Amino acid sequence: MIQTNVTAADLLPLLPELVLVGAAFALLLLDLFVSERQRGIVHALAIASLIAVAGLLALDVGGQGASLNGSYLNGMFVRDDMADVLKWVVCIVSAAALVYAWSFLRERGLYKGEIAVLMLFSVAGMMLLISAGNLVMVYLGLELLALCSYALVAIDRESPLASEAAMKYFVLGSLASGMLLFGMSLVYGATGSLDLAAIHGVADQAVANPGAAASTLLLTGMVFLVAGIAFKFGAAPFHMWLPDVYHGAPTPITLFIGAAPKLAAFAMTYRLLEAGVGPLDEQWRTLLSGLAALSLVVGNLIALAQSNLKRMLAYSTVSHVGFLLMGMAGGGAVGYASAMFYAISYAVMSAAAFGAIVVLSRRGFEADRIDDYKGLNARSPWMAGLVLCVMASLAGVPPFLGFWSKLAVLRAAWEGGQIWLTIVGIVFAVIGAFYYLRVIRAMYFDEPESTAGREPMGQREDLPLRVVFAVNALALLVLGLAWNPIMAWCQQAFA
Repeated sequence: MIQTNVTAADLLPLLPELVLVGAAFALLLLDLFVSERQRGIVHALAIASLIAVAGLLALDVGGQGASLNGSYLNGMFVRDDMADVLKWVVCIVSAAALVYAWSFLRERGLYKGEIAVLMLFSVAGMMLLISAGNLVMVYLGLELLALCSYALVAIDRESPLASEAAMKYFVLGSLASGMLLFGMSLVYGATGSLDLAAIHGVADQAVANPGAAASTLLLTGMVFLVAGIAFKFGAAPFHMWLPDVYHGAPTPITLFIGAAPKLAAFAMTYRLLEAGVGPLDEQWRTLLSGLAALSLVVGNLIALAQSNLKRMLAYSTVSHVGFLLMGMAGGGAVGYASAMFYAISYAVMSAAAFGAIVVLSRRGFEADRIDDYKGLNARSPWMAGLVLCVMASLAGVPPFLGFWSKLAVLRAAWEGGQIWLTIVGIVFAVIGAFYYLRVIRAMYFDEPESTAGREPMGQREDLPLRVVFAVNALALLVLGLAWNPIMAWCQQAFA
């Protein structure tokens, strides 16, 4: 019989999530009583809340001491090393996204108090998804994240582009959620349990009896789970929503939904596939390998033809998801640690890439075309140098962080026996470097088309934005020179 009484000891491991949700509700109420000019207070408190939650995670407050296996609430909530590291990075990246958002949205008259609240609830959904030990918790975290993301994309009601992007995101996101839910229902029908640990045990028996009806039902459910995961990641051929959403949403919103949720999607993949249907790894690794290869081909080839920087970064995201899935297809502790390292690295790189667009844009000038970066070095050598760090890291140029993350997943795929996938990854890593080098060439070797609206920002209120972008971009070089501690944390999570 399942015990339903919840004690303080059960809730202590959820303290970071409880603090975050409490802060979100408090800011929702506070926003009702502040004027338009005082909205900065709500925004600053939202950033402080995320930093405070990151501090709780770093100090391991309410950590794993109360449970030997890190499982709480009858197995619904898991707090382990992987969860703590990913949640910490999600909070830091989301806090940076809020800093990037302030001046951009306020300058365009788009800033509303609910933006910060929606971001906090999105982060809460990601944190629940990362710690899910039960199919119900997976779906709860996923939908909390998704519903807030739909609203954030549609925040610019006057923009036809944003409205179209939000509608596509909602329709295709709902389809993805439906596929995932259908897969979960099949898994439940085959196993009779919603608990991932119990599902793992039944899947083990199904492998021993491959002809049983439950085995066929479980395999079918697993296929739908992989399809739903691919939709949420934006892996080809389930990537059709991603370019329009990245292009149509306001750039700081694109930054947020393009960086932090990838960490939650990685955790969801690990929880569902390894912790849940892990014994069926031969089948789902084959599916992940195919998705990885297709994502590398589609993402890189279509990105070559883009002239809009946001759409180029959207298709490059598809290719980066291919690298991430490549690490998971390698399997084992090495593969999962490498994929987690790649997810963390990509979150930092993606935030910096869209952060560059935010910093260089003005009202009436969005800085979202590659041609907008022509001659940037002549106007602002410092800014051109920072953008160079970002593009070089995304391209995988040593010694930047992106190089080591790609090397890690390629090695994991090779050691996991995915030699053909490793070769595909190497070939398309070289092809993918070309479109990032186009931006670098435009900054350093091309003459600007026009200087109108492209003067560097000089307002004091933009100083925090510039500082955060500088730290974000230079971190790609610093972490590239000192990447071993991050990799060690990832390896420890799967030791």
